[in-house]
Amino acid sequence: MKQLVRTFLLVVIAALGMMYAAKMLNSSAGYSSGNTLTIYNWGDYIDPDLIKQFEQESGIKVIYQTFDSNEAMMTKISQGGTAFDISIPSEYAISKMKEENLLQKLDHSKLPNLQYIDPRFMHLSFDPDNAYSIPYFWGTLGIVYHPDLVGDLTFESWDELWSEQLRNQILLVDGAREVIGMGLNSLGYSLNDTNEEHLQEAVKKLTKLTPNVKAIVGDEIKMLLANEEAAVGLVWSGDASEIMDENDVLEYTVPEEGSNLWFDNMVIPASARNVEGAHQFINFMLDPEVAAQNAEYVGYSTPNKAALELLPEDISGDERFYPDEELTARLEVYNNLGAKMLSHYNELFLQFKMHRK
Repeated sequence: MKQLVRTFLLVVIAALGMMYAAKMLNSSAGYSSGNTLTIYNWGDYIDPDLIKQFEQESGIKVIYQTFDSNEAMMTKISQGGTAFDISIPSEYAISKMKEENLLQKLDHSKLPNLQYIDPRFMHLSFDPDNAYSIPYFWGTLGIVYHPDLVGDLTFESWDELWSEQLRNQILLVDGAREVIGMGLNSLGYSLNDTNEEHLQEAVKKLTKLTPNVKAIVGDEIKMLLANEEAAVGLVWSGDASEIMDENDVLEYTVPEEGSNLWFDNMVIPASARNVEGAHQFINFMLDPEVAAQNAEYVGYSTPNKAALELLPEDISGDERFYPDEELTARLEVYNNLGAKMLSHYNELFLQFKMHRK
């Protein structure tokens, strides 16, 4: 009998231990409950002091996790194993997440600080009424270059990349939309073009660029350009800012034919558990002082018009990263082209990469 009681007690203790372990595991995996808010963001994409400030002001504990691609983020959210309350996807990902019912609508009445967002960055094609998303950071796709290594080239036009003096001197980001889009823009077409003749024309032109392409790379492009291991790079403006912080000789420009205007946006996933806390956090991040502090820490462009007035002039007045309305009017966001066309873009990009070999 004693042995039976002892066995029963051991079973109960083991069960309680497993319940506690499961609770801790769920907490570490990002499950929200009570006064907890789980945020899913890109790495190093917020000032940590602001998280502490929000926790102190709201009394809400923040659990912060990071991802390194929109695809990885969407996969994890769609699997539903973790209840994230806020995520920060890019514009094309928002279109896809809306289609797959992975987002819930925002209550604008709980976001009074929305008034501070520049109207230029509201009501865009991927979310016309901002029903699901609020701008977080924005930027462009352009060219970083070393003035002393490119002669008289200033890259006012994409066509200058095809100059013979740039043999083996160009680094490209490893992205189908970016590279194929560059080819389309250089021909005067939209970077969302789906016309097959235009796409083939763009690939044909890109194959003529291959003698100038030193490599197609990922995140290492920042280090390579900062170390002057290539004269020119196709990069996003946020990366350009980091590169130029490391090497202030370098310049950044967006060609006049146009390019990509990208946005990362705050959203509330459909599976969120702390919806009230999520609205509180979004509104907190929209506060001009908070947005200015975050922009200065991260180095990317804030869409918060009131925050611009609080930033140092050497940041807010830098037209390379805060271009005027004339330039932004020529820029395009990436539309969600659908799985079939996106696959075709990837095939064309692979065709271009194979030609280099």
